[in-house]
Amino acid sequence: MIGILSFLGFTILVGVIAYLATRTTDETSSDGYFLGGRSLTAGVIAGSLLLTNLSTEQIVGLNGSAYKDGLSVMAWETLAAIAMVITAIFLLPRYLKEGLTTVPQFLARRFDVATKTITSGLFLTGYVVVLLPVILYSGSVAISGMFDVPTLLGVGDSTALVICIWGIGIIGSIYAVFGGLKAVAVSDSINAVGLIIGGIMIPVFGLMAIGDGSVLEGLNTLVSANPERFDSTGNPGQEVPFSTIFTGIMLIQLFYWGTNQQIIQRALGAKNLAEGQKGLLLASFLKILGPLILVLPGMIAYYYFEGSLASSDLAYPELVRAVLPKPLVGFFAAVLFGAILSSFNSVLNSSVTLFGIDIYKQHINTEAPERTVVKYGKIFGVCLALAAMLIAPLIANAGSLFNYLQEINGIYSIPIFTIIVIGYATKRVPAIAAKIGIFSGSILYIISQFFIGPNLKESALEAAKASGITDPGQLNLIEAEAYPHYIHIMAILFVLNMVLMLIIGKIWPRSEPFELEYTKKVDIKPYRYVNQVGIAVCVIVIGIYIYFAK
Repeated sequence: MIGILSFLGFTILVGVIAYLATRTTDETSSDGYFLGGRSLTAGVIAGSLLLTNLSTEQIVGLNGSAYKDGLSVMAWETLAAIAMVITAIFLLPRYLKEGLTTVPQFLARRFDVATKTITSGLFLTGYVVVLLPVILYSGSVAISGMFDVPTLLGVGDSTALVICIWGIGIIGSIYAVFGGLKAVAVSDSINAVGLIIGGIMIPVFGLMAIGDGSVLEGLNTLVSANPERFDSTGNPGQEVPFSTIFTGIMLIQLFYWGTNQQIIQRALGAKNLAEGQKGLLLASFLKILGPLILVLPGMIAYYYFEGSLASSDLAYPELVRAVLPKPLVGFFAAVLFGAILSSFNSVLNSSVTLFGIDIYKQHINTEAPERTVVKYGKIFGVCLALAAMLIAPLIANAGSLFNYLQEINGIYSIPIFTIIVIGYATKRVPAIAAKIGIFSGSILYIISQFFIGPNLKESALEAAKASGITDPGQLNLIEAEAYPHYIHIMAILFVLNMVLMLIIGKIWPRSEPFELEYTKKVDIKPYRYVNQVGIAVCVIVIGIYIYFAK
C-alpha cells in the first residue's frame, strides 16, 4: 500500500507542476503548441532529451544486452554523447537559422514537397507500427510485474497487460495531445531528476548485495569474478561488435540525436541557438553516465543470478525485485512510469507535429489557420494513440525488444539520414535523387535483413550441425559470421545511397543552387564555448574506451 501511495503521489505531483508551468503558454499557434513557444532553456532541453530517450524498452532491453555481452554494449550510450556534440555544432545552427518546426520541412525547401511528405510518412509509420507499441508493451510489462497487477485486480496476465497498456496510453495521450510540447518537456525535466536518483539506486543496492553492504567491495567482487566482461571492445558475435563503432553505429546515433523528430524537436523549441547548444552539450555529459543506469545493473544481475535467468530481458526487473528495499519500490515505479510516459508522449507529440505541419497543412487544408492545424493535429494524435494501444498487445513475442527496435528502425533511419546529409552537404543534387535514395535504401535494407541474411545464416547453421558442431557458443559465432552484421549493412547502404545520389546530381543537377534562408525566428548567435565543451566530451568518451580496452 505504501508503494502504491508513493507512486500516485509522485505521479500526481509531476502532473500538477506541468500544468502550472504551461497554463500561460499560447498553444493555439503552431510554435506555441508544437515547439513550446520557442521558449525552452538549456536545462529543460537537456532533461527532456534524456527522458525522451529513456524508457523501459531501453532500461530493460539494454541491461538485458549487458547481461549477455557485458560492457561492450555501452556503445549505445557513450557514442550518443559524440552524436549530440556533432548535432549541436553542425546541425542545430542550420535548423534554427531556417526556423524549422519539423526536420522534413528542410527537405521540402531543399528538394520538394513530395520528398518531405514521403519522409514524414516514413516517420509516422515507424512510430505507430513499431516505436509506440513497443514503448507501451515494455512499460506495461514492467509496471504490471512491479505492482503484481494480476493479483491486485484478480485477473490473468494478459488482461493485466492490456489494462496497463491502456492506462499508460491514456495518461500519455493527455500530456502529449492536450498539453503540447511544453507540458511534455516540463514533465520530462522533473522526471529526469527522479530517474537519475532511482536509476542510480539499483546498481548501488545491487553492488551492496554482492559486496556484503559495501559498494566498493561489490564492485571489486564483480570485476574480479568476470574481468573479461569489462572489456569495452567485446568479442566477435556479440550484439554490438567493436568494429561496428567505425561503421554504422555513429550513423544510427547521428540519425537519432540529429534528425529524428521525436528527439530534435526539443532543441528546435530552444529560445535561441546558444540555449539549444548548451542543452545538447549538457545532455551529452549526462549521457556519458548512462551506462551506470543502463549497463551496470545488467552486469550485476549476471553475477547475482550466476547467469541462470531464462531470458536476458529479465535481468533488470529481477534485480530490482531482489535488491531494492520494499519501501522504495513505489518511488522507483513512479520514476519508471515517468520514463515510460516520457517516451510515449514525446513520440506522440512529434507525430502530431509531423501530421499537422507536413500533411494536414500541406495537403489537406492549405488555407487552414494555425488554430485549425493544431485542432486536427490533436485529433490525429488521439487516433494514433488508439492504434498504438491496439497494436501493443500483439508484440508480446517480439523477442529482444532493444535489438528488435534498432534493426527494424534501419528501414527508414539510414535512408532519411542519407538525404539530409546530401541536402546540407551539396547545393545542386535534385529532388529525384532524394526520392530514389529513400526508396532504394529502404528496399535494399528490407531485402538484405529479412530475405538474404536469414537464408544465409540458416544455411550456415545447418552445415555446422551436419558437421557435428553442437556447442551453442560456437553455433552463435558461425551464425553471426555467415552474413554482415545489420549495423555494417546500414553503413554499406549509406555509402551506396550517397554515391547514387551524387551521380544523379552530376547528371541532372538543379538549375539553381540551394541556399539556406535566415528566417530570424530566433537568435542564432552560438554558445561561445560550444567547440571547447564539445571536444572535451569527445575526449572523455575516447578515454573511457581506451581505459576499458583489453
